[in-house]
Amino acid sequence: MTAFDAYRPDRGRAELVVAERLTREYELGGQTIRAVDELTLRVRRGEMVAVQGRSGSGKTTLLNLLGGLDRPTTGTVRFDGLELTELADDQLTELRRRRIGFIFQSFGLIPILSAAENVEIPLRLVGAEPAARRARIAMLLEMVGLAERARHRPHELSGGEQQRVAIARALANGPELLIADEPTGQLDSQSGRAIMRLVRAVARSEGVTVVVATHDVALVSLSDRVLELRDGRLVSEGQPMSSPPV
Repeated sequence: MTAFDAYRPDRGRAELVVAERLTREYELGGQTIRAVDELTLRVRRGEMVAVQGRSGSGKTTLLNLLGGLDRPTTGTVRFDGLELTELADDQLTELRRRRIGFIFQSFGLIPILSAAENVEIPLRLVGAEPAARRARIAMLLEMVGLAERARHRPHELSGGEQQRVAIARALANGPELLIADEPTGQLDSQSGRAIMRLVRAVARSEGVTVVVATHDVALVSLSDRVLELRDGRLVSEGQPMSSPPV
């Protein structure tokens, strides 16, 4: 048994993610760049949080730290009480496979695989039984409205459909946390809003906590709470402003 195996989800814990005095520095051209600067935040279980900010404000770096894709220079990240900075690389990998899902702007689908096969990848990685895999894939593709497109490869799908497959794949292993980095950046506004409505709907139905980075003000209105970053610092936090229905 690994140290990671000893941890089990604590559904009674109100805060799923807690970051304390989080800093991430990079060396670039002989200079030290502070992408995230002494940032503290808490994300409650079941919440959908939008992270706003200009390009270079630190949004992607922050999401990578919260999802265990990167390690902070200083500070801590706790996921369901588990201190990520204390985990070895293989333990972080196992955590991400089983408890955290990721959606990226570039979709990240494997071109030679069908929609169903792309969704199946995370299930294979955790050793899910074939019958369970088939049932989960069918349910997720139905949920995102692509049951009839299961055998299609990415080049046969629209951008919006490809992102729907990516959402289904991110949800395959029933994650507690969904990290979405500019998930509508390559889509037109109508498709983007449909995707964000879908993210919100499936997150509610699956009981998933969501942290999403987005530039789109209209999409921010779909969140429960908005964080604004500037130069790696959290400069404001509050409820989204009302906007026309999306």
